[in-house]
Order: sequence, then C-alpha cells, then structure tokens
Amino acid sequence: MIKSYRDLDVWQKGMGLVETAYQITGKFPKGELFGLTNQLRRSSVSIPSNIAEGFLRQHANEMIQFLYIALGSCGELDTQTEISYRLRYITENQKNLLSEDVDHIARMIRNLIKSLRNRTTKHEERTTS
Repeated sequence: MIKSYRDLDVWQKGMGLVETAYQITGKFPKGELFGLTNQLRRSSVSIPSNIAEGFLRQHANEMIQFLYIALGSCGELDTQTEISYRLRYITENQKNLLSEDVDHIARMIRNLIKSLRNRTTKHEERTTS
C-alpha cells in the first residue's frame, strides 16, 4: 500500500538518477560548474521533486500536472546528457546509463499519468450516474 511518495517506485528510481547525475557531473570541467553541471543536476533533481510535490496535492489532476513537469525534466536531462556526450564530458557508457534510466523513468511517469486519469474518469462516472 502506498502511503507516501517515498513508496512510489518512480520516485525511488528518480532519486537513484539524481545520485548518478551528481556522480557523473562531479568530473565535469570546473568551467561548467554554473553551466551544464548545474543544469544537469537541476533537471535530475526536478524529477523526484515534482513527483513528491504532486503526490502531496489534494487532487489527482494536480498530481498529473506535476507528473507532466517531471516528464519535461526527463526530456531536459536526456538532452543535457547528449550535449555532455558530444562535448566529450562523459563516455558513451555513461550516456547510455543515464539515457536508459531517464527513458525508464519517463515510461513509469506516463503509466502513472494514465492510471491516474483512468481512476479519475471512473470516479467521475460513478459520481455523475
């Protein structure tokens, strides 16, 4: 039974992604500290943060809104990962690791949105019948 956002697999995976992003960006050039390093870290942190914030909202539609923000952050992080690879700040293996994690989390978020929408629709049908 899910009592907290901490119980959500997608939040837990997101937290793991943050750890990976911080480990990888720790080796970026110092000149990127306020550039790509900061951007990559912020987009990774945004994913579990928005999942948590959405979970604590009153209505499913609000949670869905925050899940879409988290999904957008997945796109940002994946793009920043590709940029990091093209600038030769990360290896192909690191790029693949991050991209695969981001893709998996994005799928989990989409499935959660779908589930919440279905539940909301069923609830609305019951209350209007």
